[in-house]
Amino acid sequence: SSISGISGQPGEHFLYFAYGSNLLKERLQLRNPSAEFCCVARLQDFRLDFGNYQGVTSPSWHGGIATIVPSPGDGVWGVVWKMHARNRSSLDKQEGVSSGTYVPIQVDVRSLEGDVLTCSSYQMLNYEPVICKGARQNGLPPDYQRKLEDIETNDYKGPVKVLQEIEAIINETL
Repeated sequence: SSISGISGQPGEHFLYFAYGSNLLKERLQLRNPSAEFCCVARLQDFRLDFGNYQGVTSPSWHGGIATIVPSPGDGVWGVVWKMHARNRSSLDKQEGVSSGTYVPIQVDVRSLEGDVLTCSSYQMLNYEPVICKGARQNGLPPDYQRKLEDIETNDYKGPVKVLQEIEAIINETL
């Protein structure tokens, strides 16, 4: 299998399935330097959604943040990262596990080569998918609802500290 690079001592490394801001290597490595690209993979029977934890806008992103929700027949593409076990706590911290924003979950994803990999990931439980929920609730035209669901931005034009840190790192490597 093409994923045979995942060796080492048992428990020394873990696989992490990223579908949101941690798709970007520089974002993930900001707090988790051990992260190594493993493969692109798909999580079956889930879809991507954006929402506010407990209805409150994210102070980092100034808008809704990504999560995955069970949705039969749908799929979420993402990146599997191989990470050292010592970075699990920094990843949990980045994902707001202690505040309850996200909970760690285990998911089975399938790589492009067809390998099934068991990964850690994160899911927001107590969230409100604000615009999409309102559009569905009030019966806006289905094609418009689909457009809304495809939007991944929030039109916030001010500074986002995390993005500034990432951009600085990308610029350093150019």
